[in-house]
Amino acid sequence: MTLRVLTPEALDRALTLRDLSDPRQGPHAMQQIVQAIYDMLAAHWHCQRYLHRASPILSVAENYDRLGYPPDGAARNARYTRYVTATHLLRTMTSAMIPGLLQGLSLDPPDDLLLICPGLVYRRDTIDRLHTGEPHQLDLWRIKQGLLTPADLHEMIQHVIEVALPSCRYRVIPAHHPYTIDGLQIDVKVGAEWVEIGECGMTAPVILAQAGLDTDVMTGLAMGLGLDRMLMIRKGIDDIRLLRSEDSRVAKQMLDLSPYVRVSNQPPVRRDLSIAVDKNLMAEELGDRIREAMHDCIDSLESVEILDETLYENLPLIAHQRMGMRPGQKNVLLRLVIRHPVWTLTSEEANKIRDQVYYTVHQGNRMELAEQQKHPSHP
Repeated sequence: MTLRVLTPEALDRALTLRDLSDPRQGPHAMQQIVQAIYDMLAAHWHCQRYLHRASPILSVAENYDRLGYPPDGAARNARYTRYVTATHLLRTMTSAMIPGLLQGLSLDPPDDLLLICPGLVYRRDTIDRLHTGEPHQLDLWRIKQGLLTPADLHEMIQHVIEVALPSCRYRVIPAHHPYTIDGLQIDVKVGAEWVEIGECGMTAPVILAQAGLDTDVMTGLAMGLGLDRMLMIRKGIDDIRLLRSEDSRVAKQMLDLSPYVRVSNQPPVRRDLSIAVDKNLMAEELGDRIREAMHDCIDSLESVEILDETLYENLPLIAHQRMGMRPGQKNVLLRLVIRHPVWTLTSEEANKIRDQVYYTVHQGNRMELAEQQKHPSHP
């Protein structure tokens, strides 16, 4: 199978996207969360600090192999990962910056050092109010000569929550990561739901050893946090698109950590689509195709939900003919929620977005455009 790689245009858009965690690219409230965590941990531990940023293009080995991901791991699949070439990709996690930093410490190991690695990561993902193809992450790794224990890890979690999400309830549940032992997932209570904001664990000795550090002397803590979700929880934002809004009523509220004041209550417009696609197409890949094709108006698409899927062989002939469907395909029923976070969209504008999504993902030989439908879905 031919590896799907980014087009030059898609790569350029990814590389020019503003990193909201980077002060050099303009102020944003996200930077205040990073700074608060940075200052608090350093003051509590009285350790050295090193904040590192790097190019998001790196080798497959750097992103996966050096962090212990198995060669046949599902995470490597092109339906989740944005490959630039067969050997290089856009990083899928800020943890990918860590092995190279650890190797650089091997000649002169620190007594106690906090590594801080914030930045954008790139994935193929679904489209909804909580997900984006370019989320921000923050990796925090403490490397020390001496014994660090799970008690130190739990203390780290507590301090991070207290400074970044004060007054929030949190819990930890066991989680597996190839680069940690005693791994944990960190969830925060938001309303009636638990929302994952990060993962952590004791640094796996093999990660230290392959970087040239003496595991009889050195130990570590590893933590990765989702900055978008943390900022949304902190400010009471329910739509991730708002973090990048250029509307002045919203943008000025993204300069501090005070509660967000809603500027619009636009009603959603729903459109249902019946499409034919390859039977192996996954939701994450579907979302990424839509983002790539509709980058100019993606902010008007709140969510894309798969309602149902049916294989070609399980459908009647009339359905095949209606969609121009072929063997090896499946019928997917999609529900689009069309709503810009700030502006009001007309029905005509919503139909144009509906048709653009349809053109992007439908792989059948017959088209059903919005203006041809006698009974389109209504809000």
